[in-house]
Amino acid sequence: MMSFPSVSQTKEEQSQITSQVTGQIGWRREGIKYRRNELFLDVLESVNLLMSPQGQVLSAHVSGRVVMKSYLSGMPECKFGMNDKIVIDKQGKGGASDDAGKSDLGGGSGKQSIAIDDCTFHQCVRLSKFDSERSISFIPPDGEYELMRYRTTKDIILPFRVIPLVREVGRTKLEVKVVIKSNFKPSLLAQKIEVRIPTPLNTSGVQVICMKGKAKYKASENAIVWKIKRMAGMKESQISAEIELLPTNDKKKWARPPISMNFEVPFAPSGLKVRYLKVFESKLNYSDHDVIKWVRYIGRSGIYETRC
Repeated sequence: MMSFPSVSQTKEEQSQITSQVTGQIGWRREGIKYRRNELFLDVLESVNLLMSPQGQVLSAHVSGRVVMKSYLSGMPECKFGMNDKIVIDKQGKGGASDDAGKSDLGGGSGKQSIAIDDCTFHQCVRLSKFDSERSISFIPPDGEYELMRYRTTKDIILPFRVIPLVREVGRTKLEVKVVIKSNFKPSLLAQKIEVRIPTPLNTSGVQVICMKGKAKYKASENAIVWKIKRMAGMKESQISAEIELLPTNDKKKWARPPISMNFEVPFAPSGLKVRYLKVFESKLNYSDHDVIKWVRYIGRSGIYETRC
């Protein structure tokens, strides 16, 4: 007797029943052929931070995505493993287990585990295998797709530390000094670095000195914008500015908005590492060794702010 999906069944269970009955997989067609079998995996993360002027982390989290491009012949089975500590419930949402390990700082070896607070998977992932084997097992869609999304809040690698110093000289002048320090391996390079230092509304003129990169006062944006093309790990750089102020009758003190930062780094700030990526195709004549695999990590700033 044929069973039909009930309302309480998960998407995974429904798709398994469909494939048992019809022998088809909804997200992949039969008979796909490529001359070169290739697999691209991108770990894309956005790191968010709010830090106090004294360097205390007030809040921090990473939002991550694993995006894949599969150009594989036939009906391959893929297995993907990472240094996670997640427990998955039946809906495909995850929660960190109590014995979650610490990630290593500075985009290091990634031997220890990271704690993932929650995650969701593409419908092709077999959640039952994840629970039993701690690996992500799936028959991939053809082309580009998002395999999983996740969020972490523990043991985040903060790629940059911003150290601000603001001194009021009387009522008509501000002296600002900002130091940025890179906190990752010296062999790695951050790029597209931009530091935005807010200026008061009654600013009449700004003089800026920076040893690295270019800095410009943008009156229309009430900010000094400092740009650096590239910066290696374990380095520091600084900017100094003298801000002239117009006399004002406003008795309110300047609110001092936070200094914000943009950047891109070639590692995952969560500490996530791809442990393995394997491909099995039983019917066609190719093995895991014949598949060309590319894995890259891109960490970008989300809202990355330091109060001053």
